Amino acid sequence: MADKPNDYQMPDADYAGDLTAAEVWNMLGTDAGAVLVDVRTQVEWQLIGKADLSELNKEPFYLQWVTMNGLNENFEAELLDGLKERGVEKTQPVIFMCQSGGRSKMAAMQLAAHGYTQSFNFAEGFEGELDEHRHRNSINGWKASGLPWYQS
Repeated sequence: MADKPNDYQMPDADYAGDLTAAEVWNMLGTDAGAVLVDVRTQVEWQLIGKADLSELNKEPFYLQWVTMNGLNENFEAELLDGLKERGVEKTQPVIFMCQSGGRSKMAAMQLAAHGYTQSFNFAEGFEGELDEHRHRNSINGWKASGLPWYQS
């Protein structure tokens, strides 16, 4: 899957930075207000797996950045509404995750443009970088780091 549609314009906003898998897990575990937003597609959630935050008494916020029909044009509105429904303040950590850090970086920038000062990108993503055989899940990322996950 491409990280961004060809017609997408990058947001012009600084986000709080890139995090590793260990940093994401630590932030989610130590900050009660930290939220993980998984911006992969529904197909990715179903076939590749989902982060399991149950031992932290949390659940990821699932919101597709792109759909099977292309860019989710309602992403920003759905994100802002979803964060508001969850009581997330503009100073709380919001961590975005995708497959390998591309879509999540753009989502983090989009949220930062709305004044969220702790908008982070999980740069490794759920599956991580490609290895020398062009396979994921071996170098870094949620799964390769041994963090809890499941398939539904």
